[in-house]
Amino acid sequence: MGKRDGQRGMAVEGAWTRRFVRALPVLMIVAGAVVDLLTAPNVSAIPLFAAAPLIAAPFFSLSRTLRTAGAALLVVLAIRVAHGSIGRMAPLTELLTLVTVSALALVINGVVRRGNEQLASARVIAETAMRAVLPTPDDRIGGLLVAARYEAAQADEFVGGDLFAIVDTPHGVRLVVGDVRGKGLDAVGAVAVVIGAFREAAEQESSLEGVAQRLERALAREGVRRGGLDAVEGFVTAVLAEIPTGSDVLRVVNRGHPEPILLHADGGLQVLVPSMPAMPIGMGLEVWPDRSDEWVMPAGATLLVFTDGLSEARDARGVFYDPAERLHGRTFPGPEELLSALVDDVRTHTGGRSTDDMALLAVERPGGERAGRGRR
Repeated sequence: MGKRDGQRGMAVEGAWTRRFVRALPVLMIVAGAVVDLLTAPNVSAIPLFAAAPLIAAPFFSLSRTLRTAGAALLVVLAIRVAHGSIGRMAPLTELLTLVTVSALALVINGVVRRGNEQLASARVIAETAMRAVLPTPDDRIGGLLVAARYEAAQADEFVGGDLFAIVDTPHGVRLVVGDVRGKGLDAVGAVAVVIGAFREAAEQESSLEGVAQRLERALAREGVRRGGLDAVEGFVTAVLAEIPTGSDVLRVVNRGHPEPILLHADGGLQVLVPSMPAMPIGMGLEVWPDRSDEWVMPAGATLLVFTDGLSEARDARGVFYDPAERLHGRTFPGPEELLSALVDDVRTHTGGRSTDDMALLAVERPGGERAGRGRR
């Protein structure tokens, strides 16, 4: 709770900061007018008027920066006309100074916009690469209904390292949902390493714990190859799950990741809290013994696994999105409808400005009414 409270406080503080910055150019113009009207004629408030377009330049659009500069000029002209001093040398010098500063503000605005366009281009490249290594899975795998989503953040410059994969193996359907520390193309490269290792290990390893250890070793090898773990973004939080064919067993290994949710047909749900906390993959703790938990996943139940882009999405007040609370008591025709409802609900919660990417994977065991539920 301490971490979330701190993040909530920072989010609220950030919202107030953005509002203050948006209002600051207007406040500068108002302050300049007040100083000019209430002080002696030899006292100039032109620095306050000049500050308005300079403040607007890096934060606002070209048109808004231009309007700010125009408003400052009009107010200065109106005050000088009211004072009857428009034709004197000092007021003309002040106006020339303000025009020069406004032109400089427009140049600054153009430089900032070009920089933002370059960042947007880099983001598109990274996001395209991410989608290439995260192909959408089939809607039916090993007799299970499957839906997956990767939603890029709207309020960040770089794509994150969220990942998912699901395969049908001799041991049943196995899946992984994870989150690589870091952003950008380095994170995409680490995602490719994790997914490649998972697909191979899921086929070959007889246990889910063995799959987790293979991922650990794959990250360690890649870190050595690239000259250190930081080259592959250090570590990955992940949930690995196994759903054996023809059984109601669900096995889960959680390596420092948000807890999955098991939804039942009657609207009830379970948050799958691991019996023993474990460290993320890639933290150099290969000797840590993995332990899978077993749960009952009867026909009709849906496993929802997600990254913290969902559980840490915040509204304007800094309140976190709570998927368990939002989903309790609700039912959905299938996993695709579940994910669509979640994505829409998160957008409503955040006002359309999410700050982190999120990966979502929903797997339903088709069938009739649920029977037993709980940990085995």
